[in-house]
Amino acid sequence: MTDKGLVLIVDDEPGILETLAGVLSDQGFDTIETGSGEEALTLYRERDPDVVFLDIWLPDRDGLETLQAIREHDPAAAVVMMSGHGTTSTAVKALKMGALDYLEKPLSYGQAVEAVNGGLRFRQSAGTDGGLLTPAEQGTDRLETDRRREPPPRFALVAEGTEPQRTIGQSTVLYGLGLHSGRRTGMSLQPLPPDHGIHFVTLPTNTRIPAHVASVGETTYATTLEGDDEATISTVEHLLSALHAAGVTNLLVKVHGEIPVLDGSALEFCHTLEEVGVVEQPVRRHEVVIDRPYEVTGEEGKSLRVEPYDGFAVSYLLRYPPPVGEQSYEYELTDFATYKQEIAPARTFGFLKDVKMMNELGLGSGGRIDNCILVGEDEVINTQLRFADEFVRHKILDIIGDLYLLGYPLRGKVTARLSGHRFNIDLLRLILEEAGQG
Repeated sequence: MTDKGLVLIVDDEPGILETLAGVLSDQGFDTIETGSGEEALTLYRERDPDVVFLDIWLPDRDGLETLQAIREHDPAAAVVMMSGHGTTSTAVKALKMGALDYLEKPLSYGQAVEAVNGGLRFRQSAGTDGGLLTPAEQGTDRLETDRRREPPPRFALVAEGTEPQRTIGQSTVLYGLGLHSGRRTGMSLQPLPPDHGIHFVTLPTNTRIPAHVASVGETTYATTLEGDDEATISTVEHLLSALHAAGVTNLLVKVHGEIPVLDGSALEFCHTLEEVGVVEQPVRRHEVVIDRPYEVTGEEGKSLRVEPYDGFAVSYLLRYPPPVGEQSYEYELTDFATYKQEIAPARTFGFLKDVKMMNELGLGSGGRIDNCILVGEDEVINTQLRFADEFVRHKILDIIGDLYLLGYPLRGKVTARLSGHRFNIDLLRLILEEAGQG
């Protein structure tokens, strides 16, 4: 056996067995392969592999049953589940049952290598510590040595706050459509240790992109992050808004190109965070404390300003032609429950007159009757509003998300007039430019 370790691959597709075994062999691992869940249990007991790649669907025994049996035999087993047609509930169940990771096929070279290395580190920690890692600690394996996943940079306005850093209590998976790509997309959320920040990983290219304004590319209709190899992750603002409100400071998000739009709001992200739990970590978080007014302005009275304030508050004035009209709303982020009630349910919206232009730009392809508000000439044409002023509330939702791209929670009062994603990002860049990195 090689020094790197032994990997058991369980899949009923010969092509998967051959390809995955070849990838891992190239990396110096020994492999054993089987298409049977029953044989996998026998091989595990006899050969004691370091890591297992296990398909959800097997002809003789369900993959989840096999996972359970392996974990009963060895609570420290490092099992990576695989599926080409899994569902959200299946992925979540696998992670709750003790799977170290859940990957959708076809697996990329980088995914396979990262997963097996993470499994080895998990096994090592279980052996040296005399116990298993907690779910919130399991994310460590993916970030210990990767400089691209360092915490966000400090600068003059970053100061230690009084609140603790937070991550999620356990990994989970979400699936849905991308609002602008129209393609089915999925993402997994995984805990990270303190002082790591929020990071995205693109699938299947495995490009790592920090949730920071320096990564922002396009801001037309949504906020898109770009990686070094031109890989992108779009529509990050709704997820970041929920994370900002919940105080989650350390998180790994693996995603296929675009964050699922779900119902067009941040409400389902809030429900997910409540389901997996948000856990406090034994380190205080840092905050961006605004020291003086910063403002960006544009044509037709558009502006975005932030000024010193003991808290985080947003005031927004919105003005569109009827049937939307003029709306204003003031909101202060004091607790997650209030955010979930007043801001998170507000959905993204678009105008029927803009649909043709959006289609020409390749945007809005995922818009459906249940995931956005579509406004016609005289009325909302596809849904009932959740609030009479749902439009302006959604603008505040976007601001809360976009401003989290400073890398830290913000302490200041934001006043917005008719502004959008571009103004949000321009304001962050202004703050960094005038406050200085350091």
